[in-house]
Amino acid sequence: MRIAVHQMNSGIDIAGNVETMSKAIIEAASSGARMYFAPEMSVLLDRQRDRARLQIQPESESPAVAALSAAARNAGIWVHAGSVPVISEQDPGRLANRSLLFDSSGQIAARYDKMHLFDVDLATGESWRESSAYIGGAGPVLADTPLGLLGLTICYDMRFPDLYSRLARSGVDALAVPAAFTVPTGKAHWHTLLRARAIEAEAFVIAAAQSGKHADGRETYGHSLVVDPWGEVLLDMGEGENLAIVDLPLERIAEVRAQIPVHLNRRDIPPLP
Repeated sequence: MRIAVHQMNSGIDIAGNVETMSKAIIEAASSGARMYFAPEMSVLLDRQRDRARLQIQPESESPAVAALSAAARNAGIWVHAGSVPVISEQDPGRLANRSLLFDSSGQIAARYDKMHLFDVDLATGESWRESSAYIGGAGPVLADTPLGLLGLTICYDMRFPDLYSRLARSGVDALAVPAAFTVPTGKAHWHTLLRARAIEAEAFVIAAAQSGKHADGRETYGHSLVVDPWGEVLLDMGEGENLAIVDLPLERIAEVRAQIPVHLNRRDIPPLP
């Protein structure tokens, strides 16, 4: 099963970011990939929220969503758009950080709003309050895709194993983890957390990432990863913008699960007294 992973350096110009993605989607399809994966906030990465808000619409009115749907349809390839900011239908005064999965006809096959919002103060002085503008998603999402059952998650979600345990219990074959990881936390935790999520679920992890210095002043870690169900890293894209083509040996899922049958051995854990 061939996939494409797009490591991006998204900026504050939605049209430019979408054009970059559309070209990459065509290249992915030409290389024989059946699915394309983009990073978190692929169409707009802008920490200046007043400026960013001027470009963000509801999903149904978003030119970026329409353009990515057309790109998937024209290329005849499934497109995981990483995540895009949209105005929340639940609360129009706030935004949603939304993963969108398009099938090869350009229809939305699944959508997932990021559940865990990044509210942290780092030792480097960086401070992030995602919850000041965004509303968290209601629950996990699964989708049937050409590579099997795909669990949708986003970036900071990876620090919350309960979410991945729920997805694993559903028999997920792969986990999408688009991200815009900070450099200090990336150096410390990125590889370890993603390999752990793959090992626990005995599933592939596909983590397309943002990389480099961005137009809004932030810097992201890069190192887009594809990890197999045994925890082996099949792809590490390092730094910089690029499109990588990876062949996933899907038979590896059954091999690993036969060797260490955690799905059969799992027990329900009662609450602590």
